[in-house]
Amino acid sequence: MMDITRFVELSFGRWRSQRSAHHLAFSYFEQVISTIDIEPLELDDPQVINLCESYKIAPQLASVPFKMSWEGESDWDDNEVVKGSTILVPIPDLQEPTKGKLLREQGYAETIPAIGHYQFSNDGTFVLMTDYERATAEEKIWFVTPNLRCRVSLIKTSDGNGATTASFASEIRSLTTNS
Repeated sequence: MMDITRFVELSFGRWRSQRSAHHLAFSYFEQVISTIDIEPLELDDPQVINLCESYKIAPQLASVPFKMSWEGESDWDDNEVVKGSTILVPIPDLQEPTKGKLLREQGYAETIPAIGHYQFSNDGTFVLMTDYERATAEEKIWFVTPNLRCRVSLIKTSDGNGATTASFASEIRSLTTNS
């Protein structure tokens, strides 16, 4: 049975990602090639404590906090370099270990702080739903092997009646240290 601790620990490392996205509102297909670094943070890290406190959540409820950084190239705007980082803090549900909240310093659909609600399906897929001011993001991530994972994302309109973006990414763990 997958839980948040196991999922995050399996995710640590450097990943090479190839993502294709269909921006339905613009009738545009985008390809992004990137490197994603997922690093553990300590529970007493000031960034973790500040993020928890900003949502009025006791930091001792946090589990396996981490930092995610990314840098890549998109073919949308003449191979524009896309980069950034965010702090993520899982808050597992004490009653149901396969569910919880995910605090984000910066969201996926909108670059603002966000709280997502996650759960694991029976096959171990991580499913994250995040409501933003103008949209809702649904992300699913699953491991095909320990070094290969897939991610699908759907950005829906805030009323949930339409989709603006659909994407698929395959992510391969980099097994060399100087990549």
